[in-house]
Amino acid sequence: MGFKARKDEIIRLIAIAAQDQPLLSSGLWFHHDIRDNFYYASYLFSAALEEGEKLPFEASAAKQKAEGVLLEVLQLQDRNESSATYGHWPLHLGEDPRKAAPHPLPVELMGSLMAFFASRYSGQLSEALASAFDTALLHVYRSGFYRQTNTFGHHDAKYTAAKLIFGQRFADAELLGDGHANLRLTLAHVRKEGMSEYSSLPWFWHWVQAFTCAWHMLDERSIQTELADLLDYLWCERADFYLKGTWAGAHCRGQKHDIPLDGNVLFDYVQFGDFELPLALPRTEYAGFLYYKAPEQALRKAINRSRPSEVKKTVTKRSEAGAVHLHSYAYITANFAAGGMWERYEEFDNEQHRWDITLPLGQQNGVNQTYFFHPSDPYAAEDARHQTGYTEVLFHKNAIAALYPLPEHASHTIIGVLPKADWQEELGLLLAKVGGVYLAAYIMQSYVLEQLPDRCLVTSEAKHNGVVIEAVSEKDAEESGIADFAAFQMKARSNAPLWSTNLALGVNYMAWDGTALELIVGKDGTSTKTINGQAVDFSGYCK
Repeated sequence: MGFKARKDEIIRLIAIAAQDQPLLSSGLWFHHDIRDNFYYASYLFSAALEEGEKLPFEASAAKQKAEGVLLEVLQLQDRNESSATYGHWPLHLGEDPRKAAPHPLPVELMGSLMAFFASRYSGQLSEALASAFDTALLHVYRSGFYRQTNTFGHHDAKYTAAKLIFGQRFADAELLGDGHANLRLTLAHVRKEGMSEYSSLPWFWHWVQAFTCAWHMLDERSIQTELADLLDYLWCERADFYLKGTWAGAHCRGQKHDIPLDGNVLFDYVQFGDFELPLALPRTEYAGFLYYKAPEQALRKAINRSRPSEVKKTVTKRSEAGAVHLHSYAYITANFAAGGMWERYEEFDNEQHRWDITLPLGQQNGVNQTYFFHPSDPYAAEDARHQTGYTEVLFHKNAIAALYPLPEHASHTIIGVLPKADWQEELGLLLAKVGGVYLAAYIMQSYVLEQLPDRCLVTSEAKHNGVVIEAVSEKDAEESGIADFAAFQMKARSNAPLWSTNLALGVNYMAWDGTALELIVGKDGTSTKTINGQAVDFSGYCK
């Protein structure tokens, strides 16, 4: 199936969901978020025009319904030029959308997409809807919401794209030039500093979405070429950490539908198409409309994982205190990936996802990520994303060691998230086979394993704690003489790590490839991390 067929599939699936969704008395489908109304209506309109014979409903009536929802959405714009929220839409609509307060986020996300939609379907819109789009987009342009200082984050990606798109639409050479300058600065910045929003979900897709939208719409060849350069960079970055619809390694930030289950998959599905589209589609943000072909080297890297590879990157984070250099590591194979961020960095709402072992989508029911953490949120069992900084880590290929030196004032509970499986519980050890991967999780202290509908949850309570997790593919195990899961269990039992809590909190572990790993955290908070007796070498890490 080619990319166009996958785009059409997404449009058709979301259009069917939209058609099946009953309209509320407001004329909208949803009051929780205005954006979902716009996205659903866009897909339904497109499908009614282009997929009519393949739809299980009458196309002309569906098109009319979509236009009605779009009109309702457009009418919720603040058009008072003296208002501080001029040109904006409300985000959460509440019981009465007409009274909902405007919010700065929707125009940032939807404004450029509205211009794209209105341009793409200009000849098929009803006269009333075409006029409503023209009016709304004029107010967006006049609002100047995009006139912000560029700090090279996901918000700036959308501001820059909006400057380009609205500068061209309204023949504003100054605005277009400002957008072009921002584009050049952004491209230079990521090439020099790397992606400070490393694997940040879903915000990485806002970069892709914004600049792909501009690439489709801009007429000036030189700007389009530089947009292509930036998109090439973004897709190469994505390919580095890609494994069959998933993101390997650390995440700067994440949403609940991305951790501990990779759920924001639509752009990946269109681009790579090497996994089955899941039933739940939590983010529908125009992946069915916006496509830019990734560079061939990125496509080859992402899809061909026949040989294991290590990804070592330096990430620069800048603040008023100065620059901090982080080191990201991922080990990616055909069957799983392992890795994370060597350093803790204080991200928004403690959302840094420090490390995990990632399984491809479709190998299991429920979550596909395996990790332990010390929660900063008392509701970690329901939302396993928020972590404190009381963690030290050591990565080596398919093995991860983590220690948790917890202070007296903190909670002394660590939590582990495991995929659904028949986990074998033993003293200090959990063992399972998930798909074609064997997993061994060694836990320093006693633990409790709980089976939940979509995952297994581990809790372990102690002031000093630690885990070592190693993943081995069934194929690699067989090649090393491990014939089956029973043999894997025997080897894992005989290979337990050595824990220490006397003068320092530490662990020594012999990885399956014979590499000696040592992680020690002193009482003064300093840590020692060695691989075969040598300190971890970051010289091979690049932007």
